[in-house]
Amino acid sequence: MIFKHFRYFSVVLALAAAPAHAANGADDSLLAAFDAYRAGDALKFSRHAKKLDRHVLEPWLEYWRVALRLEDAQSAEVRAFLAAHADTYVAERLRGEWLKVLGKRAEWREFDRELASYASEDLEIRCYGWLSRLARDDEAALTEAQAMWLEPRDLPAGCDQLATLLWERERISTNDVWQRVRVLFENGQITAAKEALGYLAKEQAPDERALAEAARHPKRLLDRLPKNMEKRAAREVVVLAAIRYARNDPEAAAAALEAPLAARLPEADVRYLWGRVGFEAARVHHENALKWYARAGDTRLDDEQLAWKVRAALRRSSWAAVADAIDRMSPEAVREPAWTYWYGRALAAQGEETGSRAYFLRIAGQTDFYGLLANEELGYVAALPETMHVPSEEDIEKAKRNPGLTRALELIRLGIRMEGVREWLYTIRHFDDARLIAAAELARRAEVYDRAIHTADKTRRLHNFSLRYPVRFHEVFRDYARTHGLDEAWVLGLVRQESRFITDARSSAGAAGLMQLMPRTAKYVASKIGLRNYRPKDVIHVPTNVGLGTGYLKMVLDQLGHPVLASAAYNAGPSRARRWRDATPLEGAIYAETIPFGETRDYVKKVMANAVFYSALVHEKVTPIKTLLGTIPARGAGEPTEEEELP
Repeated sequence: MIFKHFRYFSVVLALAAAPAHAANGADDSLLAAFDAYRAGDALKFSRHAKKLDRHVLEPWLEYWRVALRLEDAQSAEVRAFLAAHADTYVAERLRGEWLKVLGKRAEWREFDRELASYASEDLEIRCYGWLSRLARDDEAALTEAQAMWLEPRDLPAGCDQLATLLWERERISTNDVWQRVRVLFENGQITAAKEALGYLAKEQAPDERALAEAARHPKRLLDRLPKNMEKRAAREVVVLAAIRYARNDPEAAAAALEAPLAARLPEADVRYLWGRVGFEAARVHHENALKWYARAGDTRLDDEQLAWKVRAALRRSSWAAVADAIDRMSPEAVREPAWTYWYGRALAAQGEETGSRAYFLRIAGQTDFYGLLANEELGYVAALPETMHVPSEEDIEKAKRNPGLTRALELIRLGIRMEGVREWLYTIRHFDDARLIAAAELARRAEVYDRAIHTADKTRRLHNFSLRYPVRFHEVFRDYARTHGLDEAWVLGLVRQESRFITDARSSAGAAGLMQLMPRTAKYVASKIGLRNYRPKDVIHVPTNVGLGTGYLKMVLDQLGHPVLASAAYNAGPSRARRWRDATPLEGAIYAETIPFGETRDYVKKVMANAVFYSALVHEKVTPIKTLLGTIPARGAGEPTEEEELP
């Protein structure tokens, strides 16, 4: 979520040496300086910054000052800043920006010096790193750099320069150009694909009008195939059109592949396209997705295609296909908890109990969705730890004196939330469990609940579940849950995911408050439940927000009949949640894993896993996640009319 200003609390944390300020005057000057930095106005920035002597955010003021003129800065000035603010987020951030400036200048000695201290990951800086090595005649960099070529997006400036060098040194071939163009078309990056084609000689390049038609009107091009497809460019444009067509209508694309495309394209291209058709079909739960995947034969599928092949197989209970698709994934993908769990389930379904237990044991004990499911496959139900680590006041005081945490909370207090979150994440990156829990408690006391939850979630051995799963406004949630006949643990699990219990949270789409209500939804529910004199500005008022949010959740649950469906509907809309059901009943975990929208898929898993722990906290009873997930009913009669459709 993207959050705006947070005014409901007033926590002022300052370094011991910092002088007292008139709060409003200092705040106004700091915010004005920040606005001037974002606007690139160095004179205005200087005018406001000079009013902030020895401010708690002095490192940020210095960063903004240097960053405003970084393109013209000298190495000595930047080195001085990095030395003065060593091991801080602002130093890491400025170092990354400085590395890009040095790369553009080709000042490789200074670049290498700073790169050795840079710990973050940035594609453009990696590209400049390879260019630096090539400047020292390190030819191995050319081989390493070739992986960059297939990034599914427009390449940044440093990588463009490197790509040109790879082409000139014949490390990128015509085949590689067309491979990149396909990857970009698969990901909807049409402009970047056109730029990649610029490497081809004029006689090898495709017709521009045909390429435009492949991108914008693929069906039209496929209905009128070029008479002459002997040249590669002509064939590739047809393949690109088929990629786009499959994305829009996989069934129609499959029919086109049957004939005449199959007769006009090389067998390898046909099988490649069947892999794309299967992938797009799986994403819309088409019943023929697995059949179309099979027609791809031994064509290499990427991890995303294989993931959707697994999901299609899960909906058909084809456990052999589940195992086969996971076997073909990269080592990194195979280690993901989702595929570890489903591989274990596939082995169990095929009678390999010992092997399945080995896979479940790899993720059992984790508190996420698949960790909980793996526990239950092994015969255990997750419960709260018998003991929780409670930080001492001394530990909390140490956290309060940490300059990075202090700056982060001050930035968040001022409404400069994104910068504050980044400072917080950088500061806690090497904390042990005890320090994490102390930092989480510090954030809780400052009412910065998203940082408290996230930080407490990171512990490995010492845990504090009251910080991981806070029960803020308990009486309000309890009363409204009872009023609407909802499970309080489920409601709290949903709110933890929606807003992290931040009362005035606002999303970029306009959702507001604890339960992230859209304006139209809030107005609709207010009218339905007879809430008189409702005004849109009231939506962040806690009782109003919770009353409207639980009222809507009850409407969705009554209409859809299942908490997993209602959770999906709360995030993506009731019509989508219904559409994602199957012709036959589905295991709840399979429904959740096969939700087409990645955000909603992750959301539903987290809401249901949250509900397990909130059940233990508020009901003082252990509820298996499989009980909560249950079975999703099949699509059937009784769908709501247009007038009954919920927003």
